[in-house]
Amino acid sequence: MYSREATPFYTTIYRGGTSKGIVLHENDLPPDARTRDKVILAIFGSPDPRQIDGLGGAEVLTSKLAIVGPPSVSDADVDYTFGQVDIETAYISYSGLCGNISCVVAPFAIEEGLVRAVEPVTKVRVYSRNTNQIFVTEVPVKDGRPVVDGDYVVPGVPGSGAKLNIDMVGTVGSFGKGLLPTGNVRDKITVPGIGKIEGSLVDAVNPCFFVRAKDLGLRGDEVNRSDVAEGKLNELEAIRKEVFALIGKPYNEKDAVPFLAFVSAPMDYTNHLTHELIRAEDCDFLSRVYFMRGIHQTYPGSISCCTGAAAVIPGTVVYEARGSKKGKEVLIGHPGGVIDVESVCDMSSGKPEIARVSYGRTARRIMDGYSYVPNRIFMED
Repeated sequence: MYSREATPFYTTIYRGGTSKGIVLHENDLPPDARTRDKVILAIFGSPDPRQIDGLGGAEVLTSKLAIVGPPSVSDADVDYTFGQVDIETAYISYSGLCGNISCVVAPFAIEEGLVRAVEPVTKVRVYSRNTNQIFVTEVPVKDGRPVVDGDYVVPGVPGSGAKLNIDMVGTVGSFGKGLLPTGNVRDKITVPGIGKIEGSLVDAVNPCFFVRAKDLGLRGDEVNRSDVAEGKLNELEAIRKEVFALIGKPYNEKDAVPFLAFVSAPMDYTNHLTHELIRAEDCDFLSRVYFMRGIHQTYPGSISCCTGAAAVIPGTVVYEARGSKKGKEVLIGHPGGVIDVESVCDMSSGKPEIARVSYGRTARRIMDGYSYVPNRIFMED
């Protein structure tokens, strides 16, 4: 028997790729957006640096949200809203997508009976309410349930699992300004206190501005805050601030979108999770994502697609870093290993068009049950 001082909400926790998040049914949540967010913050235990009174994992990769509901457009199977739940403030960012958490939506929809299971592979068309676009996830199915065990390895995730294939070609131009929001494969921005910085702004799943590591005074294999000089992270945020202006979006430090990444030619480096040596020949180039005032400890699924797209567009700084390596398989060296993206660019029209951009992930339901939200939050202003 639950306390009369709290209201239960059906809650599921998934590990998706290298992230972990809470999945909620849209129809279980209050229809009023303000009340809904208060409920979600209470479930996570935000704001609190430890999220001690909720289910959040007290770091950005484990404070993520997926809201899943019936489709609101005719050619989708389910609706999906992604939220990045802030840890230290009462704020949820609904801007852009998380590629890792996006991969759990289709298995969840099958397990919860929102989508009929079809063996051996069920294709689920997911409508992103964040970007008003559709992506397709291929889920291996057996006996009416998503397959969890398999031999596919996601760098940064212990063990292996069944491969989910996520085709994100439908999310190109998520910000509404096309694959190349400025129309250029390279742009120069002027950053106060730093000067001119050249980079490539590409939008697939989420917009990301790619710059050369050397232009920032970086090597390209950095992982921790201690790997960068004092004040360097502030410089990266100053650059990202100018990228907001480049895409015509008001600056908000808490908003992860647009992203900023720096790339370099491949080199030997150590996987900081497994301490194994990754050799230069194992990847096409190195990339690091500046994320929430730090360096992402692995690589966002969304930006892996954006990076894969940038790598096959002639003239971008990512294409340059890839050098002579060609083909549709793009191998991105990141702090936790090497991620492979299948990306195809069609230049037949004279301008780049992404014909395919997909990545593999594994996912697992960790628990389900009820979160108990104190009734007092419904009465707070």
